Amino acid sequence: MTIKRINPGDRMSQCVVHGNTVYTAGQVAQNAPGGSVTEQTTDILAAIDRLLGEAGSDKSKLLSANIWLADIGDFAEMNAVWDAWVSPGNTPARACVESKLASPKFTVEIGVIAARD
Repeated sequence: MTIKRINPGDRMSQCVVHGNTVYTAGQVAQNAPGGSVTEQTTDILAAIDRLLGEAGSDKSKLLSANIWLADIGDFAEMNAVWDAWVSPGNTPARACVESKLASPKFTVEIGVIAARD
């Protein structure tokens, strides 16, 4: 079985496809650093949509999601964006925790695993 790496770098790939499974790296708001939780979550989910599309999948095929928030007090704000984005009836298994992120300009990070047909 082949492995396809999307946007590989020296440290990590942004997405890896193995068989019919797609793994994304934790995504941060590259286009909205320092923005609100709403802006960052929106940017991250758009990046996930692009990566899944390039991998031959989409959000209706999500299997799991891991979400890291710099402040768990932002849970409701992040969920408002997530709930509007996630595919109805196809919600993944999900974990959301508070964690110190790599840079203070990022308040949200999201990584997903999805299937592809």
